[in-house]
Amino acid sequence: MSGTTTAAVGPRRRTAGAGANRWIVLVVLCVSLLLVAVDATVLHVAVPAVTEDIRPGAIELLWIVDTYPLVCASLLILFGTLGDKVGRRRVLLLGYALFGVASALAAFAGSAEVLIVARALLGVGGAMIMPATLSILRQVFPDRRERALAIGVWSAVAAVGAAVGPLLGGFLLEHFWWGSVFLVNIPLMLVSLPVGRLLLPESRGGEDGPWDVVGALMAAAGLFGVVLGVKRLGGGETDAFTFVPLSAGVALIALFVRRQRRRAHPLVDLRMFGRPAFSTSVGCIVLAMLALVGLELIAAQYLQLVLGLSPLETGLRLLPLTLAAMAAGLAGARLLRRFGPRRMVSGGFCLTAAAVLTLTAMGGSDDPGLLLAGFVLLGFGLETTLFAAYESMLSEAPQARAGGAAAVGETSYQLGAGIGIALLGSVMNAAYAPGLSSVPGVPAAASAAAGHSLGEAYEIAGRLGGPAGAALRQTARDSFVHGLHVTLLVSAGLLLLGAVMALRLPRVMQCEEPEEPAAGAGLPAPREAAEPRVPV
Repeated sequence: MSGTTTAAVGPRRRTAGAGANRWIVLVVLCVSLLLVAVDATVLHVAVPAVTEDIRPGAIELLWIVDTYPLVCASLLILFGTLGDKVGRRRVLLLGYALFGVASALAAFAGSAEVLIVARALLGVGGAMIMPATLSILRQVFPDRRERALAIGVWSAVAAVGAAVGPLLGGFLLEHFWWGSVFLVNIPLMLVSLPVGRLLLPESRGGEDGPWDVVGALMAAAGLFGVVLGVKRLGGGETDAFTFVPLSAGVALIALFVRRQRRRAHPLVDLRMFGRPAFSTSVGCIVLAMLALVGLELIAAQYLQLVLGLSPLETGLRLLPLTLAAMAAGLAGARLLRRFGPRRMVSGGFCLTAAAVLTLTAMGGSDDPGLLLAGFVLLGFGLETTLFAAYESMLSEAPQARAGGAAAVGETSYQLGAGIGIALLGSVMNAAYAPGLSSVPGVPAAASAAAGHSLGEAYEIAGRLGGPAGAALRQTARDSFVHGLHVTLLVSAGLLLLGAVMALRLPRVMQCEEPEEPAAGAGLPAPREAAEPRVPV
């Protein structure tokens, strides 16, 4: 037994969650994840409407978009380990409440400052919800075969949320004001709070020493600095406001690791990284997101700026990717049992690389068949990789450290995404800008400004007008497509590197578990005494 205990509720009181089937618990957890995943992307299509309404400055607009993922990534370890200590269900329900309040604040924000604060609070709520869903899932599904199926459903829902965000945002913007993209969270949270309180089981890790408050704050501050620095690098910023937080963040994380090695009861048990399956799974999550998240942003720009699709049409074009990811998640448990973690993760990387290489045939004109084939392969390959990596990582972690392990996985996901945007954004800019260095009839200053982004090039072309504007617009389109091809090739190389890394994973799925299921097949048992449980 790993030492996981349930919350004390008194000798005769009915435990919260008692009588709830573990599959119903999974539904509640998936609704939680869906809200967080949707909110991470729903604002992207609303940025023009927000800009027109509250007139944020360039820096304020950047913070409006980036504050949510920045705060969320920074606090995952803090709240993941806090849930292990004080109760995962308790942290999850507090996250629900905060998410609902922050959504209302964001929906009716009348200024950029209020919207930034609301987005930060949404990030705090998201950081409370995300690791709690995985750690509770780890508890209520002690059997690895069932847990693999549950994680497949969980990961499919995550894929749906990320893709539905822009689609839902585009629909709402065509019928309502921009605040409606946040307002949809509130009724779902009003339902989730009482349902979660009634059905979700409470659990916490072993009572092994005090929670390391200083270490948690060091991890949060260090991750904040690293993610902020990486995001600014991805935007092409190379000033002191980029390298100072990045350097400070790296230093704080190094100190955090040193502190955890010395403590008798660390927040994050670094010995988990000594297990090849755990460390390799974390590395595969980082590499998969590093290679692909930047591509999602570039693909959205391609569909809207090169092909001229509306935000809603863009969301519909990306829908096959979501459906393929759902299919991979739902089939993941069966595939994992048949092929094992090594072949599944490595094969997923190879399939995703094939999809990326297929998409290098994209040009300046629309090719729906090519995009459909590429996005279907991309969605299935990516979800196969991430599902098997998450399942292997979570199964390697003891139940008592489930919150910390889930937080490590989610932090790896967020860091990989941030580094991917920075790296692939830099590759894209390096391949795009030289093509605009000298456009016939266009002043040098205008050409240089057009080299910053395709959107800015279109704006400058519109101001120039005439043959010069038309030439600049066409050159910018051609340069963007060239940059897209180079970026896809780099991404394919990273994916193939991930396929090689995955060869360190176990060949077969080990399903023999020494852990006892919680009482009632996924239901909480009475609280254990301080002494270890002795089998009878």
